[in-house]
Amino acid sequence: MRLARNDDLNTSAKSVLVFFLSLTILLASACGPSRVATPVSRPEQPLQEVPPQSVELERDDLSRELLVQAVQNSLLYYERLPEDRLFKFGPEEVPVSRMKRTLETFLALLAESHSWTELADSVREKFIVYRSVGRNVEQEVLFTGYYEPTIQGSLTQDDHYRLPIYGVPDDLLKIDLGLFGAQYQGTRLVGRTEGNRVVPYYSRDDIEFDGKLAGQGYELVWVADPVERFFLRIQGSGRIRLINGEYVRLGYAAKNGRPWGPIGRLLIEKGLIPKEAMSMQAIRRYLKQHPEEMAEIFSYDPSYVFFSKVEGGPFGNIAVPLTPGRSVATDSTLFPKGALAFIECQKPVFAKDGVILGWAPFGRYVLNQDTGGAIRGPGRVDLFWGSGPFGRIAAGHLKHPGALYFLLVKE
Repeated sequence: MRLARNDDLNTSAKSVLVFFLSLTILLASACGPSRVATPVSRPEQPLQEVPPQSVELERDDLSRELLVQAVQNSLLYYERLPEDRLFKFGPEEVPVSRMKRTLETFLALLAESHSWTELADSVREKFIVYRSVGRNVEQEVLFTGYYEPTIQGSLTQDDHYRLPIYGVPDDLLKIDLGLFGAQYQGTRLVGRTEGNRVVPYYSRDDIEFDGKLAGQGYELVWVADPVERFFLRIQGSGRIRLINGEYVRLGYAAKNGRPWGPIGRLLIEKGLIPKEAMSMQAIRRYLKQHPEEMAEIFSYDPSYVFFSKVEGGPFGNIAVPLTPGRSVATDSTLFPKGALAFIECQKPVFAKDGVILGWAPFGRYVLNQDTGGAIRGPGRVDLFWGSGPFGRIAAGHLKHPGALYFLLVKE
């Protein structure tokens, strides 16, 4: 390695100074305006042990086949991890070997049991049950839903399919500030270079309306509907149905690092959709009825998602396929990835035409296999509903309180 001359050192010092000034600007921009959701406080212990008898574990409402599939997918995730990997599980730090044994024991009990009641009795005997502290003194968790959308599209641009969906740009930088000092541990930024400065990455406005990435070869597919494109980014994955009937599956690849601006809140604050009527379907309906307002509404959310073409899936944040009804997304900084859980909430009751007639309580074993930008804190869970029209309707209307439990096999 060559020795630095004085002028090299001066240049280096200036570069470092410019870099940290740029990071200061990036940090300020990451804080965002008041319209962005207020940061969620982090509890010391997001999980508390509860008596297994206090949970109605016999209430599962879905098929065993889907449950086995979801458990096996989490086992695939654990098999890929080093043996010394630890998971925060309530007050304990649990090795990956015990996480695997939890799922293997559960699969064995599931195979031996002739009913959900029999399984529940065995689980209560062999497992420790932890409950999320939730978002209030009642330990309630707010449940929402997500799904895999399907959109008509094309691999080439034409007069109809003119809206691009982008892959990750080459100039997008992911900066781990923890490398620059312990005081920045856990802080990550996304930006780009402009000369010798690091600046925030392009906003949604810059990309969608100013064409900052246009014509640079990052286009994966082209679609016609701006509303469906927007919701594809909200969901984080989806399928593009091509003219020849084939499908291209897109998965989440990266974000632009800008703060999330919930357009549902904007529409409520403006009095355009009543709070009690707010849903994904209500937002979609309003946008399609008022196309002249789309640009302003979309610009309220400066965040932007980039995709990649994927085989199989859809995949969650642990890189295994999601199982409809059995996969959930939680805050990955608080809850153990891939873990076995049990939820209590409400589900829609449908008429044959897809209209929701009402809501019914249910319980269900699920696997913690995903996360999301809006899923923060111990009081949030996102339930994956799969694809198709019923999945879209259910995901769009679910916004109900419930309870979240995690299960860990006894030593």
